[in-house]
Amino acid sequence: MVQQIVHYGFHFIVPLFIALLLYRQHWLRAYGILLLTMMVDIDHLLATPVYEACRCSIGFHLLHSYPAIGVYVLLLFFKPARLVAIGLVWHMATDYIDCLLQAVCCK
Repeated sequence: MVQQIVHYGFHFIVPLFIALLLYRQHWLRAYGILLLTMMVDIDHLLATPVYEACRCSIGFHLLHSYPAIGVYVLLLFFKPARLVAIGLVWHMATDYIDCLLQAVCCK
């Protein structure tokens, strides 16, 4: 239960704070874009089973792979892509935190 609260809180609430802090004048638009970066989870549909409670998505799914994460980090250096990159990097950080919690909860 705690794992789900942390996971979804980090996916939905923290991006709101990011939008408010970094994009104050256009926070609603920025928040919408940050939420849209969660579409990176579409790669979960390629897995069998689609959902497994104790599976760490980092390094398992294509768009959650280490090369993909490297691309997301590189995108931080390009202003036109920065907001999307922030959303993707935060998403990966959230999923990594979830992996750490799974290591404790799934034993």
